[in-house]
Amino acid sequence: MNVSQTNVVAGKMPRHVAVIMDGNGRWAKERKLPRKAGHQQGVEAVRELVTNLEGKEIKYLTLYGFSAENWSRPPSEVSDLMGLLRLYIRKDLDRLHKKNVCIRVIGERKGLSADLVKLIDDAEGKTCQNTGLNLIIAFNYGGRDEITSAAIDLAKSVAEGTLNPEEITQETIAKALYTKEIPDPDLIIRTSGEQRLSNFLTWQSAYSELVFVNVYWPEFTIRHFEEAVAEFHRRDRRFGGRPDEVLSEDAELMQPTAKQAT
Repeated sequence: MNVSQTNVVAGKMPRHVAVIMDGNGRWAKERKLPRKAGHQQGVEAVRELVTNLEGKEIKYLTLYGFSAENWSRPPSEVSDLMGLLRLYIRKDLDRLHKKNVCIRVIGERKGLSADLVKLIDDAEGKTCQNTGLNLIIAFNYGGRDEITSAAIDLAKSVAEGTLNPEEITQETIAKALYTKEIPDPDLIIRTSGEQRLSNFLTWQSAYSELVFVNVYWPEFTIRHFEEAVAEFHRRDRRFGGRPDEVLSEDAELMQPTAKQAT
């Protein structure tokens, strides 16, 4: 089912949706399969979601593929996760490019193998001019590491005399992050039933709506995505302000009466 064909999603689609793809290992364990099988099935869930969003209203999709903390997992599992990214890019790059998808990988490149870095660079370079869905993969990514890296860069600029401390604002910090030129996510979805962000888009999620889905990532379908978006539409996003109803009432009270207008 395509997003445009559903009756579940009503209203304006969020511009940017981010997904914490959690539960591959538990999905495999419940089926007495190796964890690698769970990760492989997780890639199929990625393919289904991306295919259904190509050419639709959502312009940015960020997927949490490998966190900076995932290095603590057994070496064999880390190797499997690295291999899956290689396989996904090699197998899907041409199709994604033909579908006008722009690929971007955010995270620390240090620590990744040279061949994987080259593969990422080639994918970004090949698709950078595409104007359709922006597919952002957070790989070897940590939100706190990202903020720390941005702080170091800004401190260097101050030390070099090219930036005054007073000029550091939320905007300058945002421009120093991996996600510069990418809007903050409107909606963050996490699968598997866990209810935390796990160091994902720590700065960018300040006003994101969070939806936690009680299915493992390999089971996640476009129907689950649509239901999460429907839940997003039921939220009252105020960004720290007052409800629209109150603002409307205040605006009416401030309108001049007919006598005042004359």
